[in-house]
Amino acid sequence: MISVVASTQAVRRWFVIVAVATLLAMVTGLPQASASGKGEPLAGSALKSFISGKRIYLATPLGGEIPLNYRANGVVDGSGDAVGLGRYMTPKDSGRWWVSGNRLCQKWKEWYKGRTFCFTVDKLSDNKIRWVRDDGKSGIARVR
Repeated sequence: MISVVASTQAVRRWFVIVAVATLLAMVTGLPQASASGKGEPLAGSALKSFISGKRIYLATPLGGEIPLNYRANGVVDGSGDAVGLGRYMTPKDSGRWWVSGNRLCQKWKEWYKGRTFCFTVDKLSDNKIRWVRDDGKSGIARVR
């Protein structure tokens, strides 16, 4: 019986480690997988029309994706439920998004402690982008 309890505890511990690592990647913007080539830089109205009304799926370092909905009215909302973040932080949040020159900017109510971040966005294909945050963090995301 002790080995079953120990195994269950080890599995739980592993899931906690995976969830915390995913949380840290989302909150700190740890680098994600890179893509070859820069793609087509998006800016201004081209960036706004490409992102507006789309769902962006941010890849997490340990697998899984975090969906962000960029609504046409300037509201962005997201959920970390699919990657199990509900136990460790506010799993869902919303905020505002806008385009400033060649950068996509967003400000969440709770995530990132409400801090504004801006990103340059390169279109890699019709359904994939590479983003670089203003602090140098970067990643790849699917677009739907």
